[in-house]
Amino acid sequence: MASVIHVETNKKYDVEVGAGLLLTCGDKIKAITGTCRAAIITDSNVSKLYLNKVEKSLEQAGFNTDSFVFKAGEGSKNIETLSDILEFLAENNYTRTDILVALGGGVVGDITGFAASVYLRGVRFVQLPTTLLAMVDSSVGGKTAVDLKAGKNLAGAFYQPEVVLADTETLKTLNRQELANGFAESIKYGVLFDKKLFDLFDCDLDDEKLERAISECIAHKARVVKNDEFDLGERKLLNLGHTIGHAIEKCSGYATPHGHAVAAGMAMIARASEKMGLAEAGTSEKIEKMLLRYNLPVDCDIYEDKELYFTSLGDKKREGGSITLVIPEKIGGSVLRKEAVADLEKYITLGKKGN
Repeated sequence: MASVIHVETNKKYDVEVGAGLLLTCGDKIKAITGTCRAAIITDSNVSKLYLNKVEKSLEQAGFNTDSFVFKAGEGSKNIETLSDILEFLAENNYTRTDILVALGGGVVGDITGFAASVYLRGVRFVQLPTTLLAMVDSSVGGKTAVDLKAGKNLAGAFYQPEVVLADTETLKTLNRQELANGFAESIKYGVLFDKKLFDLFDCDLDDEKLERAISECIAHKARVVKNDEFDLGERKLLNLGHTIGHAIEKCSGYATPHGHAVAAGMAMIARASEKMGLAEAGTSEKIEKMLLRYNLPVDCDIYEDKELYFTSLGDKKREGGSITLVIPEKIGGSVLRKEAVADLEKYITLGKKGN
């Protein structure tokens, strides 16, 4: 039985979570957008698995479809790929009455949403996330972006989808590393808001429990986005682990996957916060133990402190000479703390094991 979470932003929409949703996506999308032309944007990995299935469902519902496939990976989330998508839409005469369909993980969803926000000054788009990471995080809330040479997600827009359909059957094709990516962001919600959700990840997750965990993560994000759609306050909490995590990603040339980098960043900021007396004793140990359960990293000793620090200066959460950090005070409770940018290096140093 699918779960439905309502997202109440300036544009209200639903996120549906359940098995087999790609098979019925055509009728579900038609009920919201009506029939029109649909440009399916996907990557070279996902296209082999699901493109034909989604095309068939859309066409049976009365849509005329085209598809654009780009090379899979974070390296494609750039201005060049965005330009190629926009040129594709223009060459094929897409209009404001048509839709884009993002079929894939976070890279696909982010770049498709950004393309939708700027093509003809805004066309409708739909999210069909196929990874756990995209389901619990990037497909919900309307953050769209591409990476610049200076850092991750530095060009983008807030632009909400018409609907999000998260087919949990797609998770069965993911390898252990990709699943772990999603569990990092999922565990994050438990650390931030919900000890019971955090403890749920300490159990063996069957299909029913996994769907419940996904739905609860999305519900937490929907609540935060409702209160702070444009990331001016409470929504910044969702960046737990991301300042250091994004630096790790960039230092690795994006060879370190997003979820793994965030896991290391989350463990490091928790460790530093506890050493500084900002977090309850034992908090970092609980986070580390949970991340290790999913074979996620809890430290980053391959880059020097200063290298991570200077890379972090390109973080979009920086405001002049200050930066807002997310401090996990305890499991289920976190706060925002504005620090001088220069103090970030102290958090990085204290966050490393053995320091």
